[in-house]
Amino acid sequence: MRPDTPADHITEAERLLRTAAQYPEDREPLLLQAAAHLELAGDRARATTLYDELLGSPDLDRPHLVKALNAANLWEYGHEAEARAIIDGIRAAGPLDPAAWEIAAETLESHDELDAAHDYFTTALTLLLAPGEEVPYATQSLLIGRHRVRRLMGVEHDVWDELADTVHAASVPLDELHDPKRLWALGSSDPGELRAEITRLRAELGTYRTALSRPFPVAVLHWPATELDELLGAYPVLRGEYPSHADHLARLEAALRDLHQAGTPNLGIVTGTVPSYEAFAASEATSPADPDLLPQYATTLAARGRAVPWPPARSAPCWCGSGRAYRECHGAE
Repeated sequence: MRPDTPADHITEAERLLRTAAQYPEDREPLLLQAAAHLELAGDRARATTLYDELLGSPDLDRPHLVKALNAANLWEYGHEAEARAIIDGIRAAGPLDPAAWEIAAETLESHDELDAAHDYFTTALTLLLAPGEEVPYATQSLLIGRHRVRRLMGVEHDVWDELADTVHAASVPLDELHDPKRLWALGSSDPGELRAEITRLRAELGTYRTALSRPFPVAVLHWPATELDELLGAYPVLRGEYPSHADHLARLEAALRDLHQAGTPNLGIVTGTVPSYEAFAASEATSPADPDLLPQYATTLAARGRAVPWPPARSAPCWCGSGRAYRECHGAE
């Protein structure tokens, strides 16, 4: 059952904090989830404390996402100037994390800063999306958010709005879902208008349910070269799964492309470590040499928020850690 009351959210936050202490390698995503529950419980000051604690960590994976979440939370309980400064700092840094841009832009939007939100969405898309590039799953929400803001502003469609229409999967068009006059329909006595609004609400609910049914990506497991050497040295039976590191990387990319071509959305990559894998095996009372444990380990890492969305932008660093751009590495056609 999902948490429903402030007390439920506090309980879930405390559980996540205990889990983070038990699995320090997953501390960042678990603390972010805990902070979200504290916000829902109304304990925004404590949520800020968790964000600040994370930002004080030297090895933060997604610092700009944490900053964006912190800014959104701060603005909600009266610290507007500090929130604005953080949002300006994110823009100046130009991160390649779509989620950080989205949260910052939506924060501006939620406080009726439509021009600033539109500019923020546009800046993010200019940075993250190359002309003619297939829109990565993680970037689609930026297109849809920008479309929503432009409808509120009453401006004409542009090329990116048309692209947003193509990535939108629901049965009701974005123009209808983002129509600023929709609130008027709720007060209408016209049965036709009310039926149309019910249809739109059902379409939105279907989109939300789809997202909730897959709260983390369909993830494949990636082993860096040093970790794979250690894994195979300790458990030689797994050499059947991983003939070589180069083969492992090629199979991983091929599997993701096959899933993508089959229409599977929200794909991701999780990176394994031998200590983490052995701890997971112990928690499952299973030998690390059991190959059936590998996909379970990948799913667990994804559920803890460790997945990196795939594909990355073609100009972004490749997921394999080579240091080259994705388009020059595993993204090469």
